[in-house]
Amino acid sequence: MKKKISKTQAKKEIQEFFSHINHKTPEQVKKIKKLAMAHNIELGDKRKLFCKKCFSPYKHPSVRIKNDFITISCESCEHKSRWKFKGNLNFGIKRKETGDCC
Repeated sequence: MKKKISKTQAKKEIQEFFSHINHKTPEQVKKIKKLAMAHNIELGDKRKLFCKKCFSPYKHPSVRIKNDFITISCESCEHKSRWKFKGNLNFGIKRKETGDCC
């Protein structure tokens, strides 16, 4: 039987997960996305840290900015994700060593 967790515990788990996303597998990303959907938690700009097709974290993606759109090509599956560029991206991740964001 699975142990149920509260929404605040799920938010903490998601925040901790995305602070170390470069060392995660696509299966772990899929699991954390499913956790967020189960507790109705918005990922916001954090969903732009992984490919929406293969769920692999972006390590060295090809990024292009043209006509107010960001285009990121996944290095694993070559899928292109496009978002409207609004001036800045806030992933909500604090680095432990410097304390700054993203």
